[in-house]
Amino acid sequence: MPLQRVRFAEDVPEVFRASLQDIRREQEVPAEFPPEVTAAAVAAAQNARLPELDRTDLEFVTIDPPDSMDLDQALHIERTGDGFTVHYAIADVAAFVQAGDPIDTEARRRGETLYAPDKRTPLHPPELSEGAASLLPDQVRPALLWTVALDAAGQITGVTCERALVKSRAKLNYAGVQQDLDAGTASESLQLLREVGKLREQCELERGGVNLPIPDQEVVTSDSGWGLEFRAPLPVEGWNAQISLLTGMAAAQLMMKGKIGILRTLPESHDDLRRKLGNTAKALGIEWPDSLSYAEFIHGLDPKVPAHAAMLAACTVLFRGAGYSAFDGSVPENPQHAAMKAEYAHVTAPLRRLVDRWAGEICVALSAGAEVPAWVRESMEEIPKIMDDADRRAHAYERSIVSMVEAGLVADQIGAVFDGVITDVDDKDDNRGIVALTKLAIEGRVTGTALPLGQQTRVKLVEADIAKRTVAFELA
Repeated sequence: MPLQRVRFAEDVPEVFRASLQDIRREQEVPAEFPPEVTAAAVAAAQNARLPELDRTDLEFVTIDPPDSMDLDQALHIERTGDGFTVHYAIADVAAFVQAGDPIDTEARRRGETLYAPDKRTPLHPPELSEGAASLLPDQVRPALLWTVALDAAGQITGVTCERALVKSRAKLNYAGVQQDLDAGTASESLQLLREVGKLREQCELERGGVNLPIPDQEVVTSDSGWGLEFRAPLPVEGWNAQISLLTGMAAAQLMMKGKIGILRTLPESHDDLRRKLGNTAKALGIEWPDSLSYAEFIHGLDPKVPAHAAMLAACTVLFRGAGYSAFDGSVPENPQHAAMKAEYAHVTAPLRRLVDRWAGEICVALSAGAEVPAWVRESMEEIPKIMDDADRRAHAYERSIVSMVEAGLVADQIGAVFDGVITDVDDKDDNRGIVALTKLAIEGRVTGTALPLGQQTRVKLVEADIAKRTVAFELA
């Protein structure tokens, strides 16, 4: 599921620092790596298992936020006849980490990288994730090289995954790439990223899929105090995401054909969820006709419009219930990711997500017609549980951070009255529910007699506690 993240335009204010530490302590977020794990990472960085295939001739680049050092993915696209060839290099963590070693054991305990406004809690030691395994520029690195052939409409016509040495030519960031694309000065590969990205977005719309362009929330300060603003993703972020999704779908095709793999699955959403999101849309002043599907509605939202950005953030609930399905010998009964309307696997972020290492190993073997490594088969069944637990921790962690910030934004406004819409009412007590404020991207608990579900109302702020991370209202 996409995660809504909060960033601070400047340094994290002191009033939030203690609460962030409390959140990490309450949720048992790992601190530093144990000495034996760090020592193993230092040794592994000097003894990588390198492949024979050399594809350093491909002019890969990475595109990430400017401060990122854990670079999982490098990209190169070329036109092939009427279609395209997408080369996607993914960091080969298994070149450094072996099943059962200290790094692997600690990674299984962590599951995935965790993010907060003041720090990042990585899955792997930085000696690997920001060093020897990262696809840093001008460095020869072992990688899983995906080669995906597309036709003129952007549909997959062929896929291979193999180990290779690669070399990124540049560490690019989204703003810089978007500027070059807009100015017409981008490389041919990046111009094709735009072309292929748009084709894949059209494919997504045609199959009824949803890929949420989740805006970050940024806390800004002004003379009137703190404010919360959404940062809309740039178009290139969406096009780049489509390459990752494309690779995940290509991986799923390999797995389904080979009858072994780990898929990312999601059941169909229920009517109650549509009703709640419809109420949120009403709170934000956005029309959602009954005739529009989830996909059509979401594709029509513009993340540069604040109300639409808030709606996109609310729509992350569509991805709740996503999980992992491991199979060996027969395909799952319900293999599809309902939001994407396709089979899909996580394979493009092994530095930050544990399951990608397993899925990558499966795809390399299937692509070569070889046996899947024994260590993968022996541990496949436990990976979905590890990842489900890690996902729950990550969502709880980031939800706590969002709640902390929301409380801080209105902490000095106790007794103030706000416009909002009741988006949900407790099934067992219609005097308790959830209100979404109209002018602030904040939801909170609300109490009152016979709460008017889905209707505009006015509510009074009665609680905003940064330490407890709670915001509560009552009908005005």
